[in-house]
Amino acid sequence: MRKFVEQFEKAVGSSPIVLSSHIEKHFGPSGETLYLRGSLRFIDSSMLEIAIFAAQDSHGIAIDKYRFQYMGSDGRMIFRYDNAPHYPDIASFPHHKHASDTVMPASMPAIKDLLNEISAVILRTKP
Repeated sequence: MRKFVEQFEKAVGSSPIVLSSHIEKHFGPSGETLYLRGSLRFIDSSMLEIAIFAAQDSHGIAIDKYRFQYMGSDGRMIFRYDNAPHYPDIASFPHHKHASDTVMPASMPAIKDLLNEISAVILRTKP
């Protein structure tokens, strides 16, 4: 579980678009569960809210619940990835992505991939 957190922190810390971060990590008593939540502020004042609940099992780390909500500097949602089970007809159920008024199939993105996606959004909207 600690290695998962280290990899997460390394990806965030090495990203040139992250201006600041506030991440809270809450480990279960045995160290085999983790609730990670927080936010990242980017160079254009946009923000990513993060919530991950993970558990270690015999196969490695299982992400039981997650939400990554990316918002513009005005607080308006640009996109969100989550696995809340409210779209059973989506091929990737329960995983999906919200973008504007659309919900589409998606898997949980790795933090590096998510930061790359956000970087592309920032570069597209840069004046």
